[in-house]
Amino acid sequence: MNTIPLTVKRSIELLGLIALAAVLVIGRDIIMPILMAFFISIMLLPIYRFLKRKKVPESFSIILPILLVAIFVGLIVWFFSNQIGVLVKDFPQIKANVTQHINSLSDWISRITRYDSAEQKAFIQDKSDDLMNMGTSMAGGAAVTLSGIFVFIGLLPIYIYLMLFYKDILLRFIFMWFKPDHHPKVKEAIYETESIIKSYLIGLLIQITYMTILLGGILMLIGIEHALLIGVIFAILNLIPYVGALIGNVIGVLLTLASSQELWPVITVLGVIAGVQFLDNNILMPRIVGSKVKINALFSILGVFIGGSIAGISGMFLALPIVAVLKIIFDRTEIFKQWGVLLGDERPAKSPMTFPTFRKRKNVATKTGIEKG
Repeated sequence: MNTIPLTVKRSIELLGLIALAAVLVIGRDIIMPILMAFFISIMLLPIYRFLKRKKVPESFSIILPILLVAIFVGLIVWFFSNQIGVLVKDFPQIKANVTQHINSLSDWISRITRYDSAEQKAFIQDKSDDLMNMGTSMAGGAAVTLSGIFVFIGLLPIYIYLMLFYKDILLRFIFMWFKPDHHPKVKEAIYETESIIKSYLIGLLIQITYMTILLGGILMLIGIEHALLIGVIFAILNLIPYVGALIGNVIGVLLTLASSQELWPVITVLGVIAGVQFLDNNILMPRIVGSKVKINALFSILGVFIGGSIAGISGMFLALPIVAVLKIIFDRTEIFKQWGVLLGDERPAKSPMTFPTFRKRKNVATKTGIEKG
């Protein structure tokens, strides 16, 4: 029997990746709620199984965990609504603080450049008019975006319920794609996928809790205004790998500048955020999530930006668990093994340029142990 040339196989793989990306871009409004529901349903499985063991009817065993998620989301929405109310109440003071900071910045620019205050004000006015025009043109699309968010949120509980209710049908569908000889590997991949997703998502919930307590509590003790709001915003944005922490720092600085006429609180906020983030990245999070999501930093960042370009914030949030699931599949599929190696973070102990054995599809020594190459 004629075998397919290697170049043809690689071309088919690349075309498949392009087709997959096209499907995600075109159908993101349908696919993203399904993916989000899938990951949440995996996280709710332990509660569902516990209730089933206690002889709770299946429908209630599914509805109760979904209600817990709804209560959790409702508490977050209530908190932000309350904090926004506080910001609105403090708006006159915030406006005075921002005006003072702008005047100080204007004086500093006048001292180091040839632009005087009048020219700076004219420049700011022009840019403000541009922003207003842009905002007017985007106002029409805002309602569509808002309605899309409500549809997204409304579909989630329905999808979660149906996925938990029909999980056995979905599992049988997966097994029927493969020959019986491959079913042990499929079963192993399913268990590992469930373990990684639960470990990752539950770890993120724990991370939100302790980062809010640590960051918000320390800033509150120091006397920073809106300390708890800064802590919650940074903790939630930190769920988006790499990019979220940067945005959280910027928002923390802006909130601090708006609530104070001095610069020392800004330096304090940045210092506390850096300290808490160092503690989180190097001590707490590795012990909570462990090293199960073994994705190298390069493809973690690429995954975040690609997910963001395809599906916005939800795509950035789901990027790492999706890439981790893909790596599990690639590692257990002979034809896609090289993609699993590419996504992983275990480097060969020696260069494949000088040691031919490190170029082959077999177990090879790595700098951290044994890697399935």
